Amino acid sequence: MPAVPAFPGSAAASGAPAAASAFPAFADAAREAVRDEVLRGNLRHATHTIRDKRARAVAELSDWDRLRAAGKAVKDHTLRHLDRYLLQLEAAVTAAGGTVHWAADAAEANRIVTDLVLATGERELVKVKSMATQEIGLNEALEAAGITAYETDLAELIVQLGHDRPSHILVPAIHRNRAEIRDIFRSQMGNWGRPSPDGLGDDPRELAEAARLHLREKFLRAEVAVSGANFMVAETGTMVVFESEGNGRMCLTLPKTLISVVGIEKVVPTFRDLEIFLQTLPRSSTAERMNPYTTMWTGTTDGDGPSAFHLVLLDNGRTDTLADDVGRQALRCIRCSACLNVCPVYERAGGHAYGSVYPGPIGAVLSPQLRGTGSAIDASLPYASTLCGACYEVCPVAIDIPEVLVHLRERVVQGGPVTRDGIRVTIRPAHGHAAERAAMRAARLLLDHPGTLRTAQRLLARARRLRPRRLPGPGRAWTDSRELPALPAESFRAWWAREREASR
Repeated sequence: MPAVPAFPGSAAASGAPAAASAFPAFADAAREAVRDEVLRGNLRHATHTIRDKRARAVAELSDWDRLRAAGKAVKDHTLRHLDRYLLQLEAAVTAAGGTVHWAADAAEANRIVTDLVLATGERELVKVKSMATQEIGLNEALEAAGITAYETDLAELIVQLGHDRPSHILVPAIHRNRAEIRDIFRSQMGNWGRPSPDGLGDDPRELAEAARLHLREKFLRAEVAVSGANFMVAETGTMVVFESEGNGRMCLTLPKTLISVVGIEKVVPTFRDLEIFLQTLPRSSTAERMNPYTTMWTGTTDGDGPSAFHLVLLDNGRTDTLADDVGRQALRCIRCSACLNVCPVYERAGGHAYGSVYPGPIGAVLSPQLRGTGSAIDASLPYASTLCGACYEVCPVAIDIPEVLVHLRERVVQGGPVTRDGIRVTIRPAHGHAAERAAMRAARLLLDHPGTLRTAQRLLARARRLRPRRLPGPGRAWTDSRELPALPAESFRAWWAREREASR
């Protein structure tokens, strides 16, 4: 697998996480990935297996479309009134004995968490799988302060031990096969704690048992844990974590101090709203009727669970995304990863090509909004799609990802305001799309002058036998993977005029 820079949250990074500018454009990264036959085989097998199981699980519910519409409605309502629900959430968490912190960006969130850990006197902690902490590069910030964070999700553990970075939302180590995981465990486990058993094989049960033994001592020793949350209930201040292995339950109940870093978009108004997502999220992600481990907690309770709870509410570009009438629907995302498993581009390119903790179709619309479109990777992500629409069809909250992709392509081509390091700036249109802008100007010229359009259509019809197999210049890249359509003998306008005349 080609070497790639580490994005926030990767154990491959050290010190400050790599900025988006450190990543190549998507097309360049994908070109390397598609040459890796092992990677493509791993991805093809895993994504096809997951999506087939999901389809069967969803088909069991006769009211799936209504659940989907209900989830969309709850999310849209919450986003429209996010300010009110966040204040309600803060009041409920505080009343239940928790402490709420507000973080405008990654740097502030990292500082808050680091200070909270240092205040306990501890220098290590356990973590529940969390996209938000990967997004802000928390592991690297903690490492810089002399604090070691241990990932406890099996796939995240594989990524951490392998000095790798996640490539999938649900299955971060989807790009690894069993033999690779065995080799990682054999060579790296001893450097992080209990070593792997002698003679460890690649049977999934052996690998899972090795991880269980390695992690058990960390669970029993840790005094501090860090988590995210799938949902936050505004009316009660309840945090909700969905997971499949039980590691989250250990992290959320055993340590004395629990710190949860959660994006502000994860709030829902009422406890009853969870009924929808308790049905749609497990079926869309792991293809299960009911989530194996659903942990809920509200503040602190004497003699039960952590004695100190801190909630860090993370913005980090979400408010700017909320201001976009089209793009804000990406904030509905419940991180099920269904869109990744049906995407033909993700299946071939893999998650690392997206240069973000959020890969696949949802990453292609979320990352450029959270980070802006000023870097090569973020300007190219809206083009990392065939616009086939499969992602929209499977999304349990009906995010119209193709619509947002086209909207973001317009932003990239035209340039405009973006947020960079908390400052609103204006970027120039991307130079790489000069040919596209020229084509659009030519189309506008023809459509504004009907006589010119008719003349061009007649000339093309007469010269259709001279149609080349490939386009010249910038158009060559388009015809490298597509056939140039045959030109009809007459234009639609000519056909329409002839048919109307014949019908009189």
